[in-house]
Amino acid sequence: MGQQYEVVFVNNSSNAGHACLYQTLPKQSSSSSIQSLAWLTEGAHSNTKVRFDWSVDYCFVWSETGTLKPGVIFDASQTIDVPSLQSSNSITLSRDQYGFFFQTPVKGVAGQLTMAFDETVPSSLGAAGVGMSGAGTFIIPTQPNYEEIFTPHPEYWITFGNYTQGQVMNIEGITHTQQIDFPANVYSMTATLNADNSWTLSPTE
Repeated sequence: MGQQYEVVFVNNSSNAGHACLYQTLPKQSSSSSIQSLAWLTEGAHSNTKVRFDWSVDYCFVWSETGTLKPGVIFDASQTIDVPSLQSSNSITLSRDQYGFFFQTPVKGVAGQLTMAFDETVPSSLGAAGVGMSGAGTFIIPTQPNYEEIFTPHPEYWITFGNYTQGQVMNIEGITHTQQIDFPANVYSMTATLNADNSWTLSPTE
């Protein structure tokens, strides 16, 4: 099992809603085919707190979503764990008369995660990508004879509002968000939404 992490969300605002953790990749932009998902979500009333726990263990995911756009919910139909970034870290999605399916993972570029679509995969009928701790984090729309390499060094973010796990995020349209950095040898951070809706971030006591 990979390193364990935790984020404690404290809602000191006057609003009820959903705390949402999501990830971005360095230099990710709206022009990229890679879409971020609402990775982990929890409901929280005013003056309450919730905890998010995860391990840095990767997986491959796919779903027959149709056209990807912000708000679409990605509900993984198949999840394949990645035991190591040095082996079994490349996978191919195919489709036959029964639907989409993953081929057996193979060794890919060391330290990377490779998602490939073969010639049987139609454009924009589904989406596939990678996840962490069993939940999808990044996906791309299907298209035939295509390959995407994911660098597993994500940036963690938290936001608060009306979010559903697996929702495609409009990362450049989110204005009320806070990046979560973990200092060296610190694995639990507290993100507090203050009364004025600003954020305070600190190591968990």
